Amino acid sequence: MLMRSTSTLLAALVAATLFSGCNKEKAPAAAATATSPTTSAEPTPDTVVATFGDGQKITFGELNERIKEPLANLEKQKFQLRKQGIEGFVVERLVQAEAKKRNLTEEQLIKAEVDDKIPQPPEAEIKKLYDEAKDRLPPGTPYEQVKPQIVDFLTGSKKQERAREYFNELKKTANVQITLPEPPKPPVERKTVAATGASKGPEGAPITIVEFSDFQCPFCSRANETVDQVMKAYPNQVRLVFRHFPLDFHQQAPKASEAALCAGDQGKFWEMHDTLFANQKALEVPALKGYAKQIGLDTGKFDKCLDSGEKASIVQADLADGKKVGVSGTPAFFINGILLSGAQPFEEFKSVIDAELQPQK
Repeated sequence: MLMRSTSTLLAALVAATLFSGCNKEKAPAAAATATSPTTSAEPTPDTVVATFGDGQKITFGELNERIKEPLANLEKQKFQLRKQGIEGFVVERLVQAEAKKRNLTEEQLIKAEVDDKIPQPPEAEIKKLYDEAKDRLPPGTPYEQVKPQIVDFLTGSKKQERAREYFNELKKTANVQITLPEPPKPPVERKTVAATGASKGPEGAPITIVEFSDFQCPFCSRANETVDQVMKAYPNQVRLVFRHFPLDFHQQAPKASEAALCAGDQGKFWEMHDTLFANQKALEVPALKGYAKQIGLDTGKFDKCLDSGEKASIVQADLADGKKVGVSGTPAFFINGILLSGAQPFEEFKSVIDAELQPQK
């Protein structure tokens, strides 16, 4: 499908990352931060902000000390929001200039440099996906009717990746420099997080990433691509441990976690993990059993495991452990105990990992 406009594409690549995690409590606050005008100067630390009882009082400094961690995260979110805004703004201007230089519309430029660079999937691959999804489509849905959506599904991530590459090419040619000053970094705080669960990467790796995730959270799915990038960039330095944190408003997430654990009993946790993230809109129990067949599990053993609920206690234990270390939304990553919250870009992971590796060089 031809992308309708440059702004539509940029919305998919930039604006969609403004909210980086699944958390029903945090989203309104983040939205307010993005749209609120600049506030007046803050009170001094000794300003009294509450009084009670027999002359007791709370100062602004005491309040800030109590909530210093979320305040630091808020400042970081504001910086990332502004940085993403600048990058989107720069790319819009560069695309406009390049289109004008080549005597094209912006839509024609994007089609030529993004859409047309991605080959059409083979007919056999499209048909295979249709056959696999047929049971979940309305009865009698013809192949030709859903073929465009299947093509979009198969090429969507490749188009986004090509768009990023092209935008980076434009920025490199224009020698773009982002000079937005970063907020001061707070002292590094480490949490003690048990690295128990499905894992990949070398056991003795100097970096352990414990991920708390929710299979129904779209931000977790987005982060999955970044995590893969991290594992490829640090094949010998990073071990990843996956733990379950199904949010209470994602009703299908707990059973999806159980399905991954049941698949793990047959040595295919990560195959099920990837399949669940690729099919977040279809996580009902019948669909989960279909995925088990799709990835080659013994379906009898899998169905018995899933139906019995024997893995529910593991999911709940992960959830409880996550709450103990301050997880309130997904995804949440602890890199050697250092919290990185939300679907952050690769550069954020790299910054923490490289700092952790530095003393060992």
